[in-house]
Amino acid sequence: MSRMRVLTGTPMIKALACGMLEDNGRILFLVRTDANGAERIEMPCVLVHSGRSPHAEIKDAFPRLTGIEDCQVHEVIIEGRHNSGSRKRRATVPVLVFKITARNRTAKPSNGFSGFKWLSFDDAKGQRLTRNAEWLRKEIRRVGLEGKTDGKE
Repeated sequence: MSRMRVLTGTPMIKALACGMLEDNGRILFLVRTDANGAERIEMPCVLVHSGRSPHAEIKDAFPRLTGIEDCQVHEVIIEGRHNSGSRKRRATVPVLVFKITARNRTAKPSNGFSGFKWLSFDDAKGQRLTRNAEWLRKEIRRVGLEGKTDGKE
């Protein structure tokens, strides 16, 4: 008799969905402080597993991560690649950055973060990035986003 296989464990990661809230040429970044006290920044983002919608996931995660309740998720404005695996065993997935708008832009980050910063892309290049934001450094160079945060692209 043959045995039937049953899928167990976590589903495969399909994408990394990020939300970009812009205000006068500056973008909202969340700040994490690691064990050594070094501050690292990242955009509000969530890993999307197979069978889930990236739009729905960022729509649920953005208010929870930032504390901004009246946000609206719009179209994808930046696409990139992210290594969701280890450095030894790479598993690259697409990064989808959604445009976010909100009337009330006062952030109250969740417990996993130590604060937030409003930075332009040029300023963000010089900051330390978290693992989920490493793709950002490559995208800024590849797409040429330096100096294009004036809101008029």
